[in-house]
Order: sequence, then C-alpha cells, then structure tokens
Amino acid sequence: MAELTLVQPQAATAVERLVEEFLASGRARGLSPKTVREGYGYPLRGIFLPWCAAEGIAEPRQLAAPRLLDRLTSQLLEQGGKRGQLSRHSVHSYVRAINVFLAWAQQEGELDGRVRAQAPKVPRHLVDVLTREEIRAMEDAAATERDKLIVRTLADTGVRVGELIGLRTTDLVAQGRAYYIKVEGKGSRQRLVPVPRLFQRLQRFAQRGRPRDIRTDRLFVSLRRSARGGDYEPLTSSGVAQMVRNLAETAGVKKRVYPHVFRHSFVTYELTKGMNPVQLAQIVGHTSLAMIQQVYAHLSPQDSYEAMLKTLTED
Repeated sequence: MAELTLVQPQAATAVERLVEEFLASGRARGLSPKTVREGYGYPLRGIFLPWCAAEGIAEPRQLAAPRLLDRLTSQLLEQGGKRGQLSRHSVHSYVRAINVFLAWAQQEGELDGRVRAQAPKVPRHLVDVLTREEIRAMEDAAATERDKLIVRTLADTGVRVGELIGLRTTDLVAQGRAYYIKVEGKGSRQRLVPVPRLFQRLQRFAQRGRPRDIRTDRLFVSLRRSARGGDYEPLTSSGVAQMVRNLAETAGVKKRVYPHVFRHSFVTYELTKGMNPVQLAQIVGHTSLAMIQQVYAHLSPQDSYEAMLKTLTED
C-alpha cells in the first residue's frame, strides 16, 4: 500500500501578511464590515494578491520596480474579468482600493517612496435626479402613510437607505425648537439630521401609525405579519427599492428610480438653493466634500447663473 504524503500548507508571503494587517487596521479604525470585506478585501485578496503571485512578488519592496504596477492595470483592462475584460469603472474601483493599501504600507514603513498603480480614466456620467414635482407625485401615489413618509424622508434628508431602515422610534430628537432624526451612518458614526417640517408627521406615525401590538422599535416595518414568527419585521433595503420603483411607475415618473437617487436629488436641490457645501456634507454624513463635488456636475449653467444672481441681489 502506497504511503500518503502530507502536503504542508505554504506559508503566507510578506505581501499577504501585510494585506491582512491592513484589513485588520481598517476594522480597528471602525470601517464597516461591508467596506472591509467588499471595498478592500475583494480587490486585495481576489485581484491584487493573485496578480502578485503570478508575478512572483512576495516582498512589499518588490512593488517599487518601475512601471511594474502599470502592468496590473493593463492586465485588468485586457483580461481581468471572467469573460476576458473588466469595465473601466470596475478597474478604477479596484485600483483605487489597491492604492489606499499601498499608501498605508508606505506610512507603515513597508515601502520606500510613493508607489501607486495607474488608474484608468473613466467617462463621467451625469446622474439623473428627481424634481420636487416628481417626488411629490410619488408621495401622492403612495397608499399608506408609511410609504409617504419613506419617500418624503429620503427626499428631504438625503439619508442612505440603510440609515432609513435602521431608524428607531427613539431616534426622533427634539432640542428646544430644533427637530432632528438621529442617524447611524457608515462606521457606526452617528449624526443628527434636521427634519423641521417632517418631525411632527414622523412623531405621529411613531406613536399611532404603526401596529399596536408590534414588538420591534424600528420606525418602518412591514405592513403584514411575518409568516414565520407572526411579528411585523423591519423593512429591508430591497423592500424599499421595490416600493419606490412601484411608486415611480404609478406616478408616471419615467426616470430610473432607486433609493440612492433621492440622496443625489437632495444634495442637488440644496446646492441650487445656496446651502453651504460643508454644512451639506455634515448633514448627509460625508467626512469630505468629494461627493458634493461630484454632485456639482449635475448642475446646469442656468443653476450657476441663478446662484450668482442670488448672491448679487443679497448685497
């Protein structure tokens, strides 16, 4: 009988260990599990490390070879996908995550000098936004106060859909004559979002609009009991997405409607009304003005003209 030969697992390379240390650092900094897993984990473990293995790169300092990382971008563009090619947007996203890792490695002293992969240029598409009339039509088309409030809350606060479905009845906050909803955003960061016109409606709904025998304190729940546990379950992101699509169709809105388009619409509307971009970034939960700057691309020359007229007439 032939003897069995045990294959010893291959030890991790220095680059592999460094990637794991970077991901652990992200978790320690409070990045959400989804961001660590999908935003950085997949590009690094699923794209970058296999490429390093194919190139024979085991030590971080090997990455500093001239034009080496340009080959990574080229290979991703030409043959990176399962069908032979990745879109420029996908490659740009992956390379951006890899460059964040490389910048971190440099700060940690693992790389000498600035090492970056060349990100491909991507076409800039203008995101369609909803008008206030289209939002009103969708709210009017909703059959329940729950659905009307979901549309109005998304439209008037710019919260993310995950933040919306996470709202609890205790997240309605009154500070004197100022009214807010307390939102938990990315990285478990909390912020207060002003809701001066919506607060009374949200409060009435929290007190009298939900089922009386409900056991969860989530603000927005399903309209019917669950067949499994017999209780009213919190809404899901996919449930909200399906609901706003149906409302858009009923209201005759011809644009593609999904929860995040309300966020773009809110930012665009507030910018055209002259809100300070720094304050707006705080309201929507961004630590930088990057997203606000992207939304500026949606503004038309007429918007800029009217904004200039407003500042001139205020003197």
